[in-house]
Amino acid sequence: MTTFPKDSILVLIETTPSGELARSAAGLLGAAARVGTPVALLVGESATAAAASEAAGAIGAKHVLTADPEGGASQLAVPVVDALAAAAALVHPDAILLSNSVNGRDVAGRFAARTRSALAVDAVGISRDEEGIVAHHSVYGGAYSVDCAPTFGAPVITVREGSIDDRAEAASPETTALDVPPSGVPAASIQSFEAQAVVSNRPELRGAAKVVAGGRGLTSQEQFALVDQLADVLGAAVGASRAAVDAGWVPNSYQVGQTGISVSPQLYVALGVSGAIQHRAGMQTAKTIVAINKDPDAPIFEIADFGVVGDLFDVVPQLIASLSARKE
Repeated sequence: MTTFPKDSILVLIETTPSGELARSAAGLLGAAARVGTPVALLVGESATAAAASEAAGAIGAKHVLTADPEGGASQLAVPVVDALAAAAALVHPDAILLSNSVNGRDVAGRFAARTRSALAVDAVGISRDEEGIVAHHSVYGGAYSVDCAPTFGAPVITVREGSIDDRAEAASPETTALDVPPSGVPAASIQSFEAQAVVSNRPELRGAAKVVAGGRGLTSQEQFALVDQLADVLGAAVGASRAAVDAGWVPNSYQVGQTGISVSPQLYVALGVSGAIQHRAGMQTAKTIVAINKDPDAPIFEIADFGVVGDLFDVVPQLIASLSARKE
């Protein structure tokens, strides 16, 4: 029987439909390695493949648990929660980490409710003190940093993708197949689905290392093309403020902010974004923020590392030309 370290941190790693590890995996295992020994849980038919375990070890998993629970291919959330409960009972971790994705939040909430565990959502950092694991949050639009920790038990923590820079050392993990008894909890069933391939040269907004975002200052959908052009030169994802989305210039999936997607890229370039508190809530943890706006009093300059006060229709084309010349 496998014996797990006393400082084990259980990490639920999501997989893509093709069986690859989700991009959030490296950050989660890096966070786990900062405070303990990473133990990865892979759920699903593809997750039981040896390649998945090797991939998890390559990004820092010291132990790998694999599970293919009953109903996992046709039911939503519940089979994964069943697997997570079985893994937690086996490992007795100091904390349980999940991605702050739609699926991650769903599983985290269900698991915490089932096990009466403390739940910390959208953490931007993890640490350990003499009493246990501490989750760090950026709240109220980034105006405050808050630390939270449970008074008992192992906390369930969802981590904002891109917020953790630490990476764990590669390992040759010991792999254990997990027996998952079905809980019998009612679950929504998938009747059918159709895969849709999205072809894009740009990275996905959530978890992107670089993001270029446009706001009301771009004035029209046609002018929003400047955001696309700069993003292509930088190899960045494209984001937008709520004003740009509400104007119909870009889809809702581009929205960054309190009611959109939260991002923590290495570089965030804001073009014509005023920096309302709702927008700042979704991007203030970016490592480097560059703002271009003609209004010197725009709130975005309060958090920007570098700011250009000027007409973006003059500044951005020059920036694109300069960056393009460097790439040649």
